[in-house]
Amino acid sequence: MATVPLGFRLLPGVSNNSTRDTRYKIFILVFTFFVYTSYHCSRKPISIVKNELHKNCTVLGINDTSCDWKPFDHANFKELLGSLDYAYLFAYAIGMFLSGHIAERMNLRYFLTAGMISSGVMTIAFGLGYFWGIHSFAYYIVVQILCGLVQASGWPSVVATVGNWWGKGKRGLIMGVWNCHTSVGNILGSVIAGVFVSTAWGWSFIIPGLIITFMGVLVFFFHVPKPSDVGCSDPDQNGQAAPMTDETHQECHPQYESVTYPQSKEADIEHSLANPTQSIEDPNVQDSTALVPTGEEKAVSFWKALLVPGVIEYSLCLFFAKLVSYTFLYWLPNYIKYSAKLSNTKSADLSTVFDFGGATGGILAGLLSDYTGGRASTCALLLVLAAPMMYIYNLYGAVSIETNISKCNRCTCNVRYYEMFKV
Repeated sequence: MATVPLGFRLLPGVSNNSTRDTRYKIFILVFTFFVYTSYHCSRKPISIVKNELHKNCTVLGINDTSCDWKPFDHANFKELLGSLDYAYLFAYAIGMFLSGHIAERMNLRYFLTAGMISSGVMTIAFGLGYFWGIHSFAYYIVVQILCGLVQASGWPSVVATVGNWWGKGKRGLIMGVWNCHTSVGNILGSVIAGVFVSTAWGWSFIIPGLIITFMGVLVFFFHVPKPSDVGCSDPDQNGQAAPMTDETHQECHPQYESVTYPQSKEADIEHSLANPTQSIEDPNVQDSTALVPTGEEKAVSFWKALLVPGVIEYSLCLFFAKLVSYTFLYWLPNYIKYSAKLSNTKSADLSTVFDFGGATGGILAGLLSDYTGGRASTCALLLVLAAPMMYIYNLYGAVSIETNISKCNRCTCNVRYYEMFKV
C-alpha cells in the first residue's frame, strides 16, 4: 500500500464507513477538478498574447513594426506564431504517449507533482522572456517544446485517479460536470492573460505558472491515486463501492497505512500466501483469503491497449474533435480581434464564450448519455451537429458581437463535450 500523503492525514475522519467512502470520493473529484483546471489555465495565455506579439502597427497609425515584439515583427509572423503552437502540440503528443507508460509504472502522486511544477516553471520561463528582453525565436520554441512534454503529465494522471475512485459505471453527468475543468481553466487563463496583455504580457504567463506550481505542491500533500491507498473500498464496474464485511473492512481514515486482519484469520492468510495458486473455493481455505492483496497490477502494453474495444474508434473521433478544439483554443482570440475589430482585452474576454458553451455541452451530453445509455450514439450525434455549426460561425461570426457569441456558444456545445467520453 502506498504511503498516505501528509496533507490527506489531516482530513477529518468519519465514523460511518459508507459516508467515509463518499466524502473522500467527492474530495478527490473536486481536487482533481482544480488540478486540471490549473493545467488549462497555464495553457491558454499564448492564444491571448499572440495579438500583442504582433499588433498590426498600421492600425495604430505607425508605418513601421516598432510596436511589435521581435522576432514577430516580420512579414512571416503568422508562420512564427503557428510554429509556437505546433512545437507545443507535437511535443505534447509525444509526451502524452510517454506519460501514459510512465504513469502506470510509478506513483501517480509523484508523477503528477513533478509534471505540474515543471509545467509552472516552463510557463513562467515564457513570461520571463518579456522582462528579460529576449527576442530569440529559438528560446520561445524550446520553452514551448519542454512545456508540451511536461504538460502531458496531467490528463493520464487525473483520469486514472478518477477512474480508480469512481469506477466505470453510469457516470455521464458526473464526468460532464467534472470535465468542465477544461473550460474553467481556459476561462481563468483568458481573463488573467487579458488583464496584462496590453501592459506587461509577461505576467500573462507568470501568474498562471505560479498557480499550477502551487497546485503541484498541493498534489504532493493531498493526492491519493487509489482508494486502497487509504483503506477505502474500491468501486465496482457500476460505480458503486465494492461490498466489504465489517470483519475485514479497514477504516477509510488517512492514518491507517496497512490492512489489519482479525487474529482468527492469520492461519488462513499464511496458508494463502504459501499456496497462491490454490482456489478460494478450497474447503481448507476460508473466504478471507480472497481479500489478501495479490501484488501490484501490471501495466498494459501499447499493443494490448490498442486491442481494447473502442480504443481505435474513439481515438479517431478524438483526433478530429481536438483538431477543432485546439484551433479555437489557440486562434479564437486572434480571429475575433481581426474579424470583429476589437481590442486585445475584449477579444480575450469574448473568447471565453467558447468555453462557457463547452461546459454547458459537456453537462448536457452527460445527462443524455446517462438517460439513453448510449455513449457512442451521443458522440456521433453531437459531432455531426458540430460540422455545420463551424461553417455557420465562419459565415456570420463577424456580423456582430451578439452573433459571434451565439454561434460560438452553439459550436462549442457540440465539440468540447466529446473530451469527457475519452475517460
